[in-house]
Amino acid sequence: MSDQAAPTMLTRSEDETIDAALDLASTLGAGDIVLLYGDLGAGKTAFTRGLAMGLGGDPDDVSSPTFTIMQEYRGGRLPLFHVDLYRLSDPREIEDLGFEEVAAEGVLAVEWADRLSRSIPGAITVHIAHGDGDTRSIRIERS
Repeated sequence: MSDQAAPTMLTRSEDETIDAALDLASTLGAGDIVLLYGDLGAGKTAFTRGLAMGLGGDPDDVSSPTFTIMQEYRGGRLPLFHVDLYRLSDPREIEDLGFEEVAAEGVLAVEWADRLSRSIPGAITVHIAHGDGDTRSIRIERS
């Protein structure tokens, strides 16, 4: 990570959170990994919906993959692989997924990235925090 702190943006609705992800998606290429951090209901899935939209996919296809662990969305300029680590607590289970390998052909978005046992070099981190009502603070950092 850089020595300078990334600016924090405020969004005041789910649509604005999606817009923040649209902006990020325009800069992404095959092999990019986006690690999403935030409490339950912070907006990680909404942000991922914006990534899908920004990559040319159908945002209506995006839902939290809590029970399937990983979902794949195709149809845009790059596939989006959406991983949710919420239900996994054993680091070996997470390592056995091998999700980093699938990222080579598209963009990988990982919800609940705090469950990873190691850092991923070159990953983009997105921290989303609740504010009042629908307000969210979002900080995006590239390592």
